[in-house]
Amino acid sequence: MTHEIDQQQLQAFRDNFSAANLTVAQHAAMRSGVLEASYNPEVAVRLNRTFSVEVETGGVTNQKQSGRCWLFSLLNTLRHSFAQKYKVKDFELSQSYLYFWDKVESANIFYDNILRTADRPVDDREVAFYLAGPGQDGGQWAMAASLVKKYGVVPQAAMPETFNTNATAGFGAALDLKLRRDAAILRELKNGGATAGEINARRQTLLSEVYRMTAVAVGEPPVSFDLEYRDDDKKYHRVADLTPQAFFTDYFTMDLDNYVVLTNAPDKPLDQAYRLPAEENVVGGLPIIFTNVAMASLRRAAIAQLRDGETVWFGNDVGKQSERKEGLLDPQLHQVDQLFGVDLSLNKADRFRYGEAEVTHAMTLTGVDLVADQATQWKVENSWGDEVGAKGYFVMSPAWFDEFTYEVVVQRKYLTAAELAVADGEPVVLPAWDGLA
Repeated sequence: MTHEIDQQQLQAFRDNFSAANLTVAQHAAMRSGVLEASYNPEVAVRLNRTFSVEVETGGVTNQKQSGRCWLFSLLNTLRHSFAQKYKVKDFELSQSYLYFWDKVESANIFYDNILRTADRPVDDREVAFYLAGPGQDGGQWAMAASLVKKYGVVPQAAMPETFNTNATAGFGAALDLKLRRDAAILRELKNGGATAGEINARRQTLLSEVYRMTAVAVGEPPVSFDLEYRDDDKKYHRVADLTPQAFFTDYFTMDLDNYVVLTNAPDKPLDQAYRLPAEENVVGGLPIIFTNVAMASLRRAAIAQLRDGETVWFGNDVGKQSERKEGLLDPQLHQVDQLFGVDLSLNKADRFRYGEAEVTHAMTLTGVDLVADQATQWKVENSWGDEVGAKGYFVMSPAWFDEFTYEVVVQRKYLTAAELAVADGEPVVLPAWDGLA
């Protein structure tokens, strides 16, 4: 059944708009844009940036025009621990180093997925997911942790940022083309009856080309380096010929196997673990597992970890109800519903079900203000440089945390026995296109 809009309906729409008396709102929105016209200044007054629990951190990092927030956030938590232990406030680890290895490892697992699904049509939903953006640079906590576990870390000075890591679109487009072409080659070989040896030989050549492309765009990662730094007491330190793996093992205490991704996705049954193998980037690496629990569990665990002096990786939807310049995160920040006179409410579960909710960004919790053990505001370290927010730091209301935070990564010791049982249970495998990612 179809419904054509007729002139009688159009006149009713005009009458309805006129009766709503929205002329002033219309003028403000037309001149300043919807967000500016609906901005609520009371939020800035309420979020005062005073925190009773605060981990001391230095200057922020800047991912610039890239989607590497998941790498930045994990490396931020690592560099915070290094800064505390060795008294080096603004020490920075190389994001380019892990970005390089992610490209090679992701291509490797992409070939496995393409060969595994070679008997399906290219418009199969899972195949289409793999082909949608194989060279792009988004990711999950477990993906970053898998890279660190396998390849270690290096100081930024050992592998600095390049044009193509600061602005990844051009190289990402080249990799998209390369990997889609490789997919066509591998599918044709598999479906044409090529032997396993022939397929593996061609696959090795294709992967070598990905390494070559990444090395040209980013630089080749160091096999070893000399660690040099001057601590906050101006004392000079130098250790020669460290490998990236030895640097991570010897200088960092973070056991990446001891962390759990607590998730709140109320469109799915709570108290259940879920796995997303389609986004895993390292063969033999950490599985992407989400422990789906009530929001109160995420709050409690994050506060406990902050109280013990460790910052928290968290996944969120930063594009919702945020103000970049002032660094504010609050569900009442832009009162768009009042501007339009339209009910725009949608609960968290339905936002997942209908495609409105998505984990678009990762940041780092570095502080919280507690009153009677309840969070009244959170301090957030972003990776957008120091020209946004308060020198790169945002302040988040507890309501925004509840609505638009979907993941926190915490040590197992902060989970209850019941939550640990869920985390260690058999995960439900999610399809590649699931909105939890």
